[in-house]
Amino acid sequence: MSAPFPEDVADYLKNNPGFFEQYADLMAQIFVPHPHGGRAVSLAERQMLTLRDKNRETESKLAELIAFGEENDQISEKVHRLAVGLIAVETFSAVIHLLRFHLRDDFSVPHVTLRLWKTPDGVDDLPEFAAVAEELQVFADTLTHPYCGSTSGFGTGAWFGEPAAHLRSQALVALCDGGATIGMLALGSEDGKRFYPEMGTLYLERIGEMVSAALIRVAKFAK
Repeated sequence: MSAPFPEDVADYLKNNPGFFEQYADLMAQIFVPHPHGGRAVSLAERQMLTLRDKNRETESKLAELIAFGEENDQISEKVHRLAVGLIAVETFSAVIHLLRFHLRDDFSVPHVTLRLWKTPDGVDDLPEFAAVAEELQVFADTLTHPYCGSTSGFGTGAWFGEPAAHLRSQALVALCDGGATIGMLALGSEDGKRFYPEMGTLYLERIGEMVSAALIRVAKFAK
């Protein structure tokens, strides 16, 4: 008679939970390899070790979730402070200054700049209104979510001035008035992993919406 396949034994034990009650003494006679190598252990001890390992995995996942939650709370606080500040400012220049201050000091983004397609009434010439290539404007129109990744191939390097040569990653956020794109916010970093394609962009989207609303409120854009 051929020996049963391991799968057959496993299925039998699953379907007959009372087996070890009927053969309780067998539990003490079966020894299996220790899960971490070394001596053999009893079936009961092996089960206890397995439960301990699962418990450690659960604790590790819980600690990770708590850490993520705390990090999100901190980011939410920073976004809230930025929102309160943007509500209070009354001029275009104040919006730009406040945005740079919060992103640099609160979010540790070293390089912040933006471009707007049209100059608001009553605002002197500023770098924010420098000419932007049509290709970049079209690209901004296609952004349903912020772009995060490499700085090469976009032509946004010049926006950052001298630091451009050292930047390795960037985030590009479309600024909109209703359904129309009015400009783009650019965040740059020397760290190539600061802004990467797989990162979440929810908070970047919210910042883009808040900045857009503030700019529209304080500046009347020529039609």
